[in-house]
Amino acid sequence: MVAMFRSVEDMVAFVSDGVRPPERLSVSEAAARYRMIYNPGSYTGPWRNDTTPYLVDFMDVLASDAYSSAIFVGPAQCGKSDCAFNWLTYTMICDPVDMIIYDKTRDSARDMAISKLDRLYEHTPALKERLLPGSHGVNTFDRKHRSGAYLFISWPTKNNLSGKSIPRIWLGDYDRMPPDVGGEGSAYMLALKRATTFGSKAMVVAESSPSFPVDMDRYIRKSDHEAPPTQGILGLYNLGDKRRWYWPCQVCGTAFEPSFANMKWDESEDIAKASETARMVCPSCGAEYFDQAVGGMPGKAEMNRLARWVKDGEVWDPKTGEVRGSGASSGIASFWLKGPAATFISFQDIVRAYLSAERAFELSGEENELKAVVNTTLAEPYIPKAERVARTADELASRAADWGEREVPEGVRFLIASIDLQKRGFVVQVHGIGDGSHGYPDVWVIDRFTINKSRRRDSDGDVMLNNLAAYPEDWWVLVDEVILRSYPLADGSGRRMAIKLVVSDSAGKKGFTENAYRFFRWLRDGPGGEWPAEHCDPKTGEPLYTWEPGLTARYHLVRGAAQRDAPRIKLKYPDAQRGSKYSGARGDIPVWYLNTQVLKDTVDAMLARTDPGGRVNFPLWLPKWFYKELTVEVKDPKHGWVNMKGYRNEAWDLLVYCRAALLMPGIDVDNIDWDSPPPWAAEWDENDLVFSPEEEEHPLEMPRRDDEEGSIAALAQKLGGL
Repeated sequence: MVAMFRSVEDMVAFVSDGVRPPERLSVSEAAARYRMIYNPGSYTGPWRNDTTPYLVDFMDVLASDAYSSAIFVGPAQCGKSDCAFNWLTYTMICDPVDMIIYDKTRDSARDMAISKLDRLYEHTPALKERLLPGSHGVNTFDRKHRSGAYLFISWPTKNNLSGKSIPRIWLGDYDRMPPDVGGEGSAYMLALKRATTFGSKAMVVAESSPSFPVDMDRYIRKSDHEAPPTQGILGLYNLGDKRRWYWPCQVCGTAFEPSFANMKWDESEDIAKASETARMVCPSCGAEYFDQAVGGMPGKAEMNRLARWVKDGEVWDPKTGEVRGSGASSGIASFWLKGPAATFISFQDIVRAYLSAERAFELSGEENELKAVVNTTLAEPYIPKAERVARTADELASRAADWGEREVPEGVRFLIASIDLQKRGFVVQVHGIGDGSHGYPDVWVIDRFTINKSRRRDSDGDVMLNNLAAYPEDWWVLVDEVILRSYPLADGSGRRMAIKLVVSDSAGKKGFTENAYRFFRWLRDGPGGEWPAEHCDPKTGEPLYTWEPGLTARYHLVRGAAQRDAPRIKLKYPDAQRGSKYSGARGDIPVWYLNTQVLKDTVDAMLARTDPGGRVNFPLWLPKWFYKELTVEVKDPKHGWVNMKGYRNEAWDLLVYCRAALLMPGIDVDNIDWDSPPPWAAEWDENDLVFSPEEEEHPLEMPRRDDEEGSIAALAQKLGGL
C-alpha cells in the first residue's frame, strides 16, 4: 500500500479526507457546488436548486442534528430520488461517514448501482476523486472512499436491515418495499434501530409516492395537514411535522396548495383538447395559473420559486411573509408535495393521464391504471370506487354550526326521535325537522345519547345495567326518557318543544323482538292496576316508571323489509298463528317494514347536500365519532348498502329511521301544505308541541285508552287507513 505514494506529502494528501473537518455547506449548497447531471437529450450540467425549489428544505434537514429522520411524499417526476445522490455527494465530500441506500428489490438495487451510481461518480469529478483508487474502491454493491467512508447499496431483507450500525440510511421508493420485512417490522423501523447508536448524528430518510389503501370511511382529520390513515409513506408522514407546499396567490395574496383538487379544465369528449385547458385555480379568488406565464400571471416555475413549505399548525401570510401559529413539533421532518407542483410534468400531461385513466375505467371496469395515476402522478392516496362514499367524516364535521347544545334551533317545526337496540341499552338520536319551503324539510341533529342503565337494583342497592332481552320493564324507561322528552328552544324564552314521534327498531338479538312487542302492548294497555312493589321506589312507594294513556300514538316500531323491491314503508301486523317467525306476535302489533336500501339512498343524498332543501345540519358539540358512524356504509353495485368492516353505524341507521318516520301517515311531509301547516308543524308561537313548563307538563292531548280511538281498528285507521 505504501508503494502507492512517492512522498510523505502524497500520503498525507491521500488520507486528508478522513481527518478534514466537515465543510460548512448545506446539502442543497453542496449539490449546487459539486453535483453534475448527465442526461443527454434532457439536461446535462450542474445541479440547479431553482429547478426544483421544493427539494431544498428537504435536502437541508438531512444534515440537521434537530431531526432523526426525514420523510418525503411526492409524485414520480419531481426529482425526489435524486436527493439521495445529492445527500451522497454532500456526505462523501463535506462530511464523510458511512451511508447506505436501500432500493426496493435486489434487481433494482443492482441496476441503480451499475447505471445511476456509475454515471454519478463519472460525471461528478469532486465525488469521483474521493473514491479509493483501483479495484479497492468499487464493487457492485458498495463504494469505498479515501476518507474510509463506505457507501453501501442494498435492498430490504431481514438480514440486510439488521447488520452493523450505520449513521445515514436512505429508503427509496418506500411504498414498494414489503410492509413487514421478514416478520420483523417495517423497513423504516428496522432502519431506525440500525442507526440508533449514532444519536443526533443519525438520519433515516424515506421517500416514495403513496400506494397503500386508505380507510377513508373512518377518516376524520385531526389537523389541517394530516394524511388519511394508511400504511407506508403517508403513515410515516403523519408521524412528522407534516409540511405542505403552498403557492402565494398573486391576485388575492392568500396561500394555497397546488393540488389536483384545485385544478380545472374545460369539459370535452376529446381528452387532448380538454387537457390543453388545464390550469391551477386559487380556491379563494379563482385566479388561474398555467404551466407558462399567461397575461401577466406567473407560470408554474415562477410560482414554485415564490412558494414555501408550511408545517402543520402554521399559517403563512404571503402579503407580509409572516408565518403565524405553532408548527407541529417532531423529531421527524415530513414533506408532502402534490403532483401538479412537480417540475418535470406539465398540467396538460397530468390532466391527460387522469382523463385517459378514467376513460379506461369506464370501458373496462379495471382501476389499475387510474390507481397508478392517482398514486404516482398526483401523489395522492387512492380509494377504490367500490369503497368510495359521497362524503367523508371530516367533510361532514366541517359543516357543524353553533346553535347551542341540545337546543332546538330556529327553523325546526317538530322533533322525531329514533331508537336503535343494543345489547345493553338504547341508542337514541333526536332530529329537528324544518318546513318544506325549499322543496323538502331540512333536518337538524338535536341530541344523541345512550340509555344503558335500568331502574332495577341488585341486592346491594346498586343500579343494574339494561338487559333488553330478559327484562321487559327495562323498556319502560323509554316513556319519560324519550317519548315524553322535550328540548328548550334556542330563543332563550324558556319554552320547550316536545317530541312528535318516536320510531324504534324492533329486531336484534334473541328476545328483543318479543320484548319490543310486549312494550308496545304495555304502552297501549297500561300497567294493569296497582304498581307491584318491585316497580316502585322502596323509600317513597312511588312508581319508578311513567305511563299515561295514548302513548302508542307517539311510538312506532320499525324493522327492515327482506325484499329489495319492497315499498319504502309498509305497515304490517306480524302474526305467529299464520306462520310468522317472530316470537310474541299475535297480529295485534303494528310494525312498519322499511326498504332500507331505498331510504339509505335518500339519506345519502341528504348528507351530500350543502344547500337548504333536505340538508342535514349538525351542532358543533357533536363528538368526532358521530361523523364516522355516518360514513361506514358504502354502496356496492350488487349488494346495495353494506357495512364492509362492521364498524358502528348507529348515526346512519337512526337518520334512516327518521327519514322513514317522515313518510308515515300522521306526518307525511311530502303532502304538508306549509302555507297552512298542521298545528304540530306550525311556527313556534302557534305550535302545539311548544309549551312553557310552568303552564303544562305535556303539550299534546292524549286519547284515553277507553276512547273509541283506543281500538286496534281505529289505530290502524289513524296510522294509514288499513
